[in-house]
Amino acid sequence: MRVCPAAEVQVDTPKRIEIAGQAIAVVRDSAGDVYAIGDSCTHGEISLSEGFVEDCTLECWAHGSRFSLKTGWPQNLPAYEPVPVYAVEITDDEIFIDPTPIYKDKDD
Repeated sequence: MRVCPAAEVQVDTPKRIEIAGQAIAVVRDSAGDVYAIGDSCTHGEISLSEGFVEDCTLECWAHGSRFSLKTGWPQNLPAYEPVPVYAVEITDDEIFIDPTPIYKDKDD
């Protein structure tokens, strides 16, 4: 599903979108890669799109848990459950996201 032009997602500035009732954080990391992960922190149901991008993680602003943009797994406490990730494709400078949640293994 087309979600936005690629230019709308700036480096290290998460963008919150909704697809089929699911809140998703779309993130471009410092390397320019685009990821999509569940927008709700599994520790406190805080919007991750209001958090901070560092390398390939997104940090919850409220309690500091950092989630891998690749796998959705938290990298530190207090969160210990992963958020879903979503398949992203960029075609003709448009971002498309498959709204089917993916739960990856911690080591992926």
